[in-house]
Amino acid sequence: MALQDVCKWQAPDTQAPSPHLPQAGGWAVPRGCDPQAFLQSHGPRLAHGTTTLAFRFCHGVIAAADCGSYVACPASRKVIPVHRHLLGTTSGTSADCATWYRVLQRELRLRALREGQLPSVASAAKLLSAMMSRYRGLDLCVATALCGWDRSGPALFYVYSDGTRLQGDIFSVGSGSPYAYGVLDRGYRYDMTTQEAYALARRAVAHATHRDAYSGGSVDLFHVRESGWEYVSRGDACVLYAELRKLPEPEQQEEASQARPEPPGSRSRSGELGKENSLPGVGVDTRRLQDASRD
Repeated sequence: MALQDVCKWQAPDTQAPSPHLPQAGGWAVPRGCDPQAFLQSHGPRLAHGTTTLAFRFCHGVIAAADCGSYVACPASRKVIPVHRHLLGTTSGTSADCATWYRVLQRELRLRALREGQLPSVASAAKLLSAMMSRYRGLDLCVATALCGWDRSGPALFYVYSDGTRLQGDIFSVGSGSPYAYGVLDRGYRYDMTTQEAYALARRAVAHATHRDAYSGGSVDLFHVRESGWEYVSRGDACVLYAELRKLPEPEQQEEASQARPEPPGSRSRSGELGKENSLPGVGVDTRRLQDASRD
C-alpha cells in the first residue's frame, strides 16, 4: 500500500471498457481505412432470409409472410399493395422490391388512365417481368408473387428479376419456402373454405419460421377477394406455433371422424349375403364333370 501511495499508482479496473477497443456497437478498422469500404470488402456476411407464400383457391387468393425478425421496424410488411385488387409478396433485396413496386404502381396507373380500366393480373405480371429483365446481370434481386382478382377471377403469378414469369396455384419464396411447401402440399385444396385457407396459411408460415433460422417475428395474412384485398390479421409466430402444436393435425381429425365401429351383426350379415349370392350350380357342374371323366 505504501508503494502505491508514493507512486500514485492505481490498479486498472478490469470491468471498465478498454480505451483501445471500440465502443459497444462499433467496429474496429485499421487506421487510414474508410470504415464503409473496409466493411464491404472484409466485413462479415450477414445471412438474410424470409418466408412468403401465396395460393389461389375458390374464394380468392391468400398471401402470407413473416415479418419483424431482422427488420428494425416491426411495422414494416413483406406484402405490398399495388392497387385495390392486386398485391404482391416481396423476397430478395428490400430496396429493390420497394422500388420496383413503386414503378409498377405508376405504370399500372398510367395504363388505367389511358385505357379506362386496370390491366389484368397477367398483364401486370408481364409488364413487371419485361421491365426487370432489362437489368439482368446487374445484381438486381426481386422475387415476388403477384396476387390479384380481375375479370377472369382469382389469379396468381410468380415473377423473378431475371424475367421469369410463371402462373400457378401455389408459390412460396424465401429461405423458409421448403418448409412452407411441405405444409401447403399436404393441406391444399382448391375447394377450401375461407377459414380453412386462413388456417393453412398461418400453419405454413409458422412451421417455416420455426425451422428456418432466418425467418420469424410475426405472421401477416392477406386475402384478395372480388371486392378487393383485405388485411386479415397479424400474429406472433412463436405463439402461433405453440398453439398449433396443441391442436391435432387436420388429417387426424378426418380419420377420427371417419373411423366408426361396425355394428355387431355386420360381419354375419355380410357372410350370409355372400352365401346367398354364391352360384348354387357351380358345385353340381364340377361333380358331373368328374363323373364323366371317370366313365
